[in-house]
Amino acid sequence: MALISEGRFIEDAWRRLADEEALPKSGKIIVSLSRLEHAVAHLDAGVALGVLAPNTTEPEPLAAALPRLSLISIVFPAFADGRGFSLARLIRRAGFTGELRASGRLLADQYRHALGCGFDTIEIPDDLAERQDESQWQAERTAHARTYQRGYVAPGSILEARRKAAAK
Repeated sequence: MALISEGRFIEDAWRRLADEEALPKSGKIIVSLSRLEHAVAHLDAGVALGVLAPNTTEPEPLAAALPRLSLISIVFPAFADGRGFSLARLIRRAGFTGELRASGRLLADQYRHALGCGFDTIEIPDDLAERQDESQWQAERTAHARTYQRGYVAPGSILEARRKAAAK
């Protein structure tokens, strides 16, 4: 899997833990949603904890674990399934300040929207990374200075800019 941050392909410092693997004493690990409660209860504070959440996850089960989580990776099973964008917004509104990752078959065309919904990183399969190289992700990151919806990237929306200009 290729990891994209700020339009660049980067090395992933996190390790996905299989459900049958023992919890480590150190490092950065990502556990499945079904294993989250156990991991929160049994991991040392020195272990950075992340969770892999399906895009159909309700935010309430994650709410209790938010203070302990350093990363939430939301799974996108297909580029046309946008439920993960809504979940990301809800998680950010709930106060999560850690890394929010979109994981799956996302396209470079969706990068700005993902950033606007609060995602920090995008994880895509290697076959998709071969077809959409780093230059495409960088171009999409800076494609538009403003959007119609308020988000986490640009300060203010197009509508707010128009209102300010009309008020002058």
